[in-house]
Amino acid sequence: MPITLTVSEGVLSAETEAPTFAALTHALLSVAQLEGNAFMTPNVIGTLNVIPAGRVFSAGQPTAAAFVELTLPQIALATPEAKQAFTEKATAILEHAADGRLTRDHIWTNIVYAADGSWGIAGRAHSNADLVDAIQEAVTG
Repeated sequence: MPITLTVSEGVLSAETEAPTFAALTHALLSVAQLEGNAFMTPNVIGTLNVIPAGRVFSAGQPTAAAFVELTLPQIALATPEAKQAFTEKATAILEHAADGRLTRDHIWTNIVYAADGSWGIAGRAHSNADLVDAIQEAVTG
């Protein structure tokens, strides 16, 4: 489940980048009720992209901003409540990590769902049913 975090330069300090990404990972696993799952935990991956100051815009004007995009299988965060819970957690994490350099109204989240069968992990394409089986096996295995 890739997380793509994109921030304007200066929003996060070098010291807060990794802990912020770790907190987003924890938030996703927590909301999905998969904390500690031996299959899913190492498969929450992602990137942090820092965009030079002046290259991020809101209403056509340069601004400090943060964007959190999740690419998920259709079975993940499937309810409106789960989406809301992740959005709230992600916003709070970034607002705190930015330490006043970012306003809440310039933090956006987006959840993109991949087509069933398009999850490739370790050279194997997984269907949603395969993922459910692997997650459950990791709990009981």
